[in-house]
Amino acid sequence: TCAPSRAAIMSGIHPARAQLTHVVGGQPPAPHHKTHRMMPPYYRGHMADETVTIAEALKTNGYTTGHCGKWHLSIKHNSFPQPEDQGFDWTRRNAGTTTRMRPHRLTGFATNKAKDPYKLDEKGFATHQNSIDALTFVDEHKDKPFFLFYATKLVHTPIHTRSEQLLKKYCAKLGVALPENPQEWKGEGQTNPFYCAMVEELDYYVGQLFQSLESTEDPRWPGHMLSENTYIIFTSDNGGMERMPSEIITDNYPLDRGKISAMEGGTRVPLIITGPGIDAGTESEVMINGLDFYPTILSLTGTQKPEGLEFDGCDISDLLKKDPADPALVKEKDGSTRDTMLWHFPNSIALESTIRIGDYKLVRNYDHLGNDDTTELELYRLYESKDKEQKRIDIEESKNLASSMPEKAQAMNNELSQRLNEMKASYPHYNPHSKYPLPHQKKVPAVLSHTKKGEDVEFIYQRNGAKVVRAQLIYTLNGGKNIDEEWHQIPATLIAGNKVTATLPKGTTHYVINLIDENNFLISYPDVDKATRTSNSSPTALSVSN
Repeated sequence: TCAPSRAAIMSGIHPARAQLTHVVGGQPPAPHHKTHRMMPPYYRGHMADETVTIAEALKTNGYTTGHCGKWHLSIKHNSFPQPEDQGFDWTRRNAGTTTRMRPHRLTGFATNKAKDPYKLDEKGFATHQNSIDALTFVDEHKDKPFFLFYATKLVHTPIHTRSEQLLKKYCAKLGVALPENPQEWKGEGQTNPFYCAMVEELDYYVGQLFQSLESTEDPRWPGHMLSENTYIIFTSDNGGMERMPSEIITDNYPLDRGKISAMEGGTRVPLIITGPGIDAGTESEVMINGLDFYPTILSLTGTQKPEGLEFDGCDISDLLKKDPADPALVKEKDGSTRDTMLWHFPNSIALESTIRIGDYKLVRNYDHLGNDDTTELELYRLYESKDKEQKRIDIEESKNLASSMPEKAQAMNNELSQRLNEMKASYPHYNPHSKYPLPHQKKVPAVLSHTKKGEDVEFIYQRNGAKVVRAQLIYTLNGGKNIDEEWHQIPATLIAGNKVTATLPKGTTHYVINLIDENNFLISYPDVDKATRTSNSSPTALSVSN
C-alpha cells in the first residue's frame, strides 16, 4: 500500500524495520471486525521524526527540493509531518482533477468556460493543478540543481474523469455503456471506462512534464536541454487496486491479486528510469524496488550519505549505466550480488510476508491455523535464469510448489524469519473474540483490574491456562482530540503474581494495555473491541484524568 512504499522511498528504510507497514497507523491493535480470526500488529502513524529523508540529504549538496501532489506519510493527509517538515523547500498539495466529483462522477465535467477551474485545454483534457504545480516548480528552479517528488494521485480512487469526451471515447472503444448507477461498475476484467480515461490522463499530464524538460534549455548548460541533465524515475507505490465495494476497477491479469496484497499483483509495478548515461529502449527483469532509489540518487548526484544511515536497498547506478539486464551488477554492502528481497504486510486481510530468492518466491500466510482455505507456505518459481537471461516461468503464481519442494520452501521460510527478526518486525496476532474456532482460544488470559499511582500503572490478570509472554502499553498524548490523535507503543513489564507494570510517558492522556500469550493471542484492556481506534472513541480507553 502507499504509505509504506512512500516512506521507504523517502527514507531508504524497510517498512518492517520502520514499523510502518500500512496506511493510517498509530492506533491500538484491533481486528477490522470483531469476529475476524487475526488482527494486525501495532504500526506507526508516520515516519520517525529523526528520519533523514532523501530531500534533506540532497539539500546538503546544493539541491532545491520540491514536492507536489499526494503526501500521505502521516495519519491524515494534513497531519504532521508534512513535506516542509521533512526537507522540502517547496510543496503544493492540490489534488487537481482527482478531487471527488459532486454529487457523482457523471456530473461536474469540465467545460470550455474561462472561470471553470478544470477548463478543458485544446486537446480536451481538463486543467490539472497537480500537473501545473510540477511544471511551475521546474520552471522556477531550472537555474540550479533541483529534485522534484511529483506524486500524482492518478490513478487512485475515486475512479473518475472530468473529461466527458475521454469517457465517451473509452465507452465506444470497449463497447460498453455508462452505468445507470454512477457509483457502480460491474463489468469484469479491464472494461471500466472511467479507469481507462484516468490512465490516459496520467500519460498526458506526466507527458507534459517530460516534454517541458525536452524543450527547455538548461540555463547552466547553454545549447543543451534540461532533459540531458535530469534523471527521471517513474513508478507506482503499489499494484493496481482491482475492486472496491460496488465497483470493479480493473484486473491485473496475468498477475495474482493487487493492492493490499504481497502477491505479484500488489508488488510488481512499472519502473522506468531515464537520464544521462542510461541507454534508451532497454527492458530488464532484474529485481529492483523503491528502497534502491535513495542510495542510487545519492550516487548519481555525488551526494554524501547522511551520517549513521544504513540503507536497506542497493545503489543500482552501475546496473543502469553498464547493463540493466545483468543482475550481477546489483551489489550488497559487502560486495556480494543481491539475489534476495522481502515484503512484509501483516495487515488488512492479507496477513502475509513474502521473500524472493533468485528465481523463487515464498509466501508465508499467518492466518493458517485451523483455516481450511489457507496453507502456511506457498512456493512459486517466477523465473528460469541462465547466465544473464531471465525467462518468465510463473509470474502468475499459479503453480504452488511447496508440497513438491518442501526442503526449499522451509529453507526460504527460515531465511525470511532470520531477516524479519533482524529488523525486529511485528507480526499479526490471533483475536480471542473470533467467531471461528481457534486452537487454545479458551485459554486466553483476562485482565481483572488496574490501579494508577502517579505515572505508574499496574494491571492484574488471570491466566486461564495460557502463559503471558509479552505486554505492551499503548498510549496517546492527545486523546479525545478531533484532529491528529496518534497512539504509540512501548514495552510493559511482567512481574510475579500475574501483574504487569508500566510508567506512563509524560503528557499521556489515554492508555490501553495489551497482553500477548504463548499462543499469540492479543488481549486488550479495555477490551479490544472497545479500545480507542479513532478520536471519537478515546473516552472508552483508560483516561489519565479519571
